Amino acid sequence: MLTPYDEFPVHQVPHPFSYIPSTDYNWDDGYWFGVFSPDEKIFLGTYMRVNPNSDMIGGCALINVAGRQFTVRFSRCWRRNFETEVGPYHMKIVVPLKKIRLLLDKNDSGFSFDILWEGTSPAFLEEHHIATNRGRRTTDQTRYSQPGKCSGWIELEGKRWEVTPDKWSGSRDHSWGLYAERPPLAPVSTLLPPRDSTAGPQRALRFWTCFRTEPYSGFFHVHETADGVQCKMNDVFGTPFGGRIFKGWGEQDIELVSGQHQMTFLPGARILKQATFAMKDAQGRTWKQVFDVACPPWLVQTMGATPGSFKDGGTFHTYHGNEELHLEWDDFDFSVQPLKYTPYKVSGAAAADTFNIGSAGGSEVHGPEYLARVTTYAPDGSVTTGASQVELFIAGRYSPYGFEG
Repeated sequence: MLTPYDEFPVHQVPHPFSYIPSTDYNWDDGYWFGVFSPDEKIFLGTYMRVNPNSDMIGGCALINVAGRQFTVRFSRCWRRNFETEVGPYHMKIVVPLKKIRLLLDKNDSGFSFDILWEGTSPAFLEEHHIATNRGRRTTDQTRYSQPGKCSGWIELEGKRWEVTPDKWSGSRDHSWGLYAERPPLAPVSTLLPPRDSTAGPQRALRFWTCFRTEPYSGFFHVHETADGVQCKMNDVFGTPFGGRIFKGWGEQDIELVSGQHQMTFLPGARILKQATFAMKDAQGRTWKQVFDVACPPWLVQTMGATPGSFKDGGTFHTYHGNEELHLEWDDFDFSVQPLKYTPYKVSGAAAADTFNIGSAGGSEVHGPEYLARVTTYAPDGSVTTGASQVELFIAGRYSPYGFEG
């Protein structure tokens, strides 16, 4: 089947773009965009992914207002319409890798927006992600990340926020390939041999951020084992450390080559309060950044990626009874965390194989996604402030901060 993209001379295989070089249900392609203001204590996120092998495109628009989390989820079958839109949600590429327009048209949920997302630096192509289990590739993915600024407006149940680039920053990533096994469209683990424990160390900590402190903006990520060691891992992210700092478009980028951190958490929890990073660039200079969390984090369980995030128990990769459009929403108070969260209708094998960020039976969870104020201390002595999205996962034992399994 031909797609609009087949008009352009960019083919890399002798097939149309509707052909996917894998039959794995975990092969997907999609986007994440963040729009946020620490002053307003608001984080708006949009997520959209195409799963060609289930013939689905779906995602969400999520807004966290000081801990109140309102999420609209949407999906439809993909091959009937190759545009990057699902019902009232549209993602329009104005200038590739620079300007993207994000729209959620007026709909019955009472949540809508029109945002122009603009990159404040070039996108950063991360090291290719590969993970294996017993000889089979379970991750084989390319991803790039980018910081930005935003303008436009947001409305929620009659309240309107004007979004201006002096106060609203942005984050985003785009990834494609085999990311991770996504239940319920994944092998049931009990029908397979145990995972290969000799294939390499596993990740216990992930810290990812896109930040903007004018004139600087950039991205870095850190992955460590349970003992706090940064090393190559057999994991969906795998890279020990990587990042860039930019001083606007057209300026020489600054490669970050190493980073060490000190973090503080809320008493009795793994909820981040503050993180300080000391980093070296390729010229041996020292950069310091301090991240101060601005409001309660948001929970990824309502986005649609995990079983039970949709009300029928499925995900954005599964069919929800309507080929043209499925639209639903929910509204939660997550202002006090950790809290007990129960996904929708998860049962059987899907429940047994849910990601470790939730529980089919309900458990104490907290959000891993933070809106933070950030201060950059540059090697030349200058100090700049701004905003960032911080993603922090700490899974199981992590000895540097005394967390047990």
